[in-house]
Amino acid sequence: MVQRIPSPGDLEPIERASRDELQALQLERLKWSLQHAYENVPHYRKAFDEAGVHPGDLKTLADLAKFPFTEKKTLRDNYPFGLFAVPREQVVRVHASSGTTGRPTVVGYTQKDIDTWADVVARSIRAAGGRPGDMVHVAYGYGLFTGGLGAHYGAERLGCTVVPMSGGQTEKQVQLICDFQPSIIMVTPSYMLNIVEEFKRQGLDPAASSLKVGIFGAEPWTNEMRRTIETEAGIDAVDIYGLSEVMGPGVASECIESKDGPVIWEDHFYPEIIDPDTGEVLPDGEEGELVFTSLSKEALPIIRYRTRDLTRLLPPTSRSMRRMGKITGRSDDMLIIRGVNVFPSQIEELVLKMPALAPQYQLVVARDGHLDTLEVFGELKENTHTEDSIAALAKELQHCIKTYVGVTTKVTLTPPMGIERTMTGKARRVVDKRPKNT
Repeated sequence: MVQRIPSPGDLEPIERASRDELQALQLERLKWSLQHAYENVPHYRKAFDEAGVHPGDLKTLADLAKFPFTEKKTLRDNYPFGLFAVPREQVVRVHASSGTTGRPTVVGYTQKDIDTWADVVARSIRAAGGRPGDMVHVAYGYGLFTGGLGAHYGAERLGCTVVPMSGGQTEKQVQLICDFQPSIIMVTPSYMLNIVEEFKRQGLDPAASSLKVGIFGAEPWTNEMRRTIETEAGIDAVDIYGLSEVMGPGVASECIESKDGPVIWEDHFYPEIIDPDTGEVLPDGEEGELVFTSLSKEALPIIRYRTRDLTRLLPPTSRSMRRMGKITGRSDDMLIIRGVNVFPSQIEELVLKMPALAPQYQLVVARDGHLDTLEVFGELKENTHTEDSIAALAKELQHCIKTYVGVTTKVTLTPPMGIERTMTGKARRVVDKRPKNT
């Protein structure tokens, strides 16, 4: 792996600013954002009035805690354009979630928003080691999903050559990587594993490819998966974070020189960590639910948006801005199995610690009578095991899950490639077969 660490001269002044300078900018922009939302979005005017607060009440950054939260339901209730703060004619692009239930969440961008988005993604790629002239292979999905176009515009803004491959067509992904020789790939970590598998299927060594850096996001992934990808693909794997309601990819991104958690670009996105049950703001370092307020968005200002991602805020290291820790789960996708709280990422860590297992898994939740059941499907790396050795591996994983997670599961290990693959991006890690009306 070859790291390209930026010199101080490569950084924007805000990336080197003092804490006082950054907070002064945040306060100025936060006052504007609250006023902009209150004056132009009926929902926010009503929500602020009902909470008995006014944008003028914000005197310090801590005063933001007085203002009400925004949730995904808020966007769905105001579908499609009810939260826009500018006339629809000033919105140059619309994205929408690919949610499987109910109305999608719709987000809009003015031209200034698009420019800001491109700037923060370009900053993110540079933090990951990208430089003007690099070729970037974008394997995030294009379309209403923000990943592909967000990565694309950011890479172009940095001055890179973009290969807009999108997701799927894994054989072609490998062909173009071999033929075009990109140095950077932007993709979900689970799909990167598919690409690595396809290299091997074709008799190629993925670690010998031209790729030097992988910028991975759109789904939670563990440090164990980072090590797996880096070892298998011979690249530096860095984490980029974003969500469409706040902007898209590029809300935060890791720096290649430290790889110690995504730096939140706090000049555009103000973070808070709250207790997911009480809504109380927690101090830096404590784990809770991540909340974002936009500081510069015109078309869709977002005030105290509950991301449902569980993490913590960490002090600055490589940049002047705070970092976020690895996402440990979500406050709304936590599985409760017979009274035990289970996060898929906990199972992933245990699977990746077993050398005989591939970095693929799926959790199937069902109901037996009145009790929920959890079956864990893992996948063997090699097809050379005996029935006895497979049974021993399954028993070992079952024991680890019981010991470290605290829930009894059934474990089934499949032959190589036995677990469902997704060709378009995010892995389907949880299958919930429980009745929907109970």
